This record gives sequence, structure tokens and C-alpha cells, in this order.
Amino acid sequence: MNTTLFSRWLPAIEQTSLVRKTALGVAGLAFVGGAVAGPAVAAHAAPEHVASPVSQSVMADKGNDHKSDKNEKDRKSEKRDKREGKDRKPSRDKLVPHGAQGKQSRIALSGEQSDNVKAIVKATKKAGLDERAAVIAVGTSLQESKLENLGHLGDRNDHDSLGLFQQRPSSGWGSPEQITDPEYSTIAFLKGLKQVDGWQDLPLTVAAQKVQVSAYPDAYAQWEDLAADLVANTWNNS
Repeated sequence: MNTTLFSRWLPAIEQTSLVRKTALGVAGLAFVGGAVAGPAVAAHAAPEHVASPVSQSVMADKGNDHKSDKNEKDRKSEKRDKREGKDRKPSRDKLVPHGAQGKQSRIALSGEQSDNVKAIVKATKKAGLDERAAVIAVGTSLQESKLENLGHLGDRNDHDSLGLFQQRPSSGWGSPEQITDPEYSTIAFLKGLKQVDGWQDLPLTVAAQKVQVSAYPDAYAQWEDLAADLVANTWNNS
């Protein structure tokens, strides 16, 4: 080979080789840099503390579950409070604020008599009066009819007296049909009771007598204990 010609090519070969090495070096750095910088760039684009859509959905579901559990607990607590309130009987002080007077009497009640107690209590609530008014009404009915909705008793009848409270149509209490309706007769009695000044603070027998005007004014007292027990057991169930 011509030595002169070879000498001319040598710089070109060296220059080409240098270019290739430089290119390879840059490519290598780019690859290494990409491998190192890739996650860093990704981390910069999506920081670790930012939850993915799936994570956000799970967290939302957990939040909803927590709210649902809380609402369920609140509902159960409310039901429990209502149940306990319903099961709690009226206090004795409220039913018999002055205590029972004299010897007390008791009778066993039939189903009909028990139903009439419920009717009296329900009518008392409808009239907007409290447990004490119900005790006075039940005690009065115990004396007048033994809690039986009496019709006309013929020769044994006290004039034209009828119903739970032995009210008389001729005295303006209502028609026989009205007086023998437990709700009507109870509300009629309670209207008379409300016209008695300070009835809430009177002994049962005094309050009852002012409405009924009986020939035996002290007879109502004997039923106060039983009336209080009946109202206590019925008040929250009527």
C-alpha cells in the first residue's frame, strides 16, 4: 500500500472513531440517567402521598361505612331510650301525691273491667290531663260501677244513672248512648273535674265528690291504691 495515501486516511479514521466513542458515551449516560432519573421524574409527577383513584374509592367506602355504623348506633340508642321511657311507670308521688286515706279495698278485674281502665286512661290523655286525673277517674269509676259499663238496672238503678260513672241523662250528662260510651263518659267526668278549683291538690275522695255529689262522699277514698296501681300499669300502654 502507498504509505503516503495511508497517512492521509489515518486522521479521518481517528476522527471517526472519536465521534463513535463520544456518541456511545452520550448514549450510555442517557441510558444510565434514564434508569436513575426515571422514578424520580415519576415521583415528581405523582407524589407518593396522592392516593390513586382506587385508593380514594376504598377510603370513601370506609368513610360511608363509618357513617352508616354511626347512624345505626344512633337509631338503636333512640329506640332503646323510647323503650325505656315506655317501660318506666309513673312515679307514686305523681299518682298519689297525698297518700291513700283510710282502709283500702281491692277487687280482681275481669277482661272487660281491664279494658275499661284502658279506655279511661286513653280518654284522659285525649283530654290533655295527667296521670293524677286518670287515678281520680278510675277511683271514681271503681266506686260507682266497679269499672263496669252499666246499663239500666231496673229497680236496682239509682234513678236513671248509667255507665262507668253512673251519670244521669236527666241531670244533663248526655244521652243514654253517650253516657254508656267509655270515652264520652270519661271526658264528661273530666270536664267536671277541671271546673273544681285546685283539684290536683285535693285527696281523691274530695275531688270525686265535688263532681259526683254522692250521698256517700267518703266512699271514693278506699279505691285510691288500686286506682293508682291500675293507672301505673296502663298509662304507657294506652
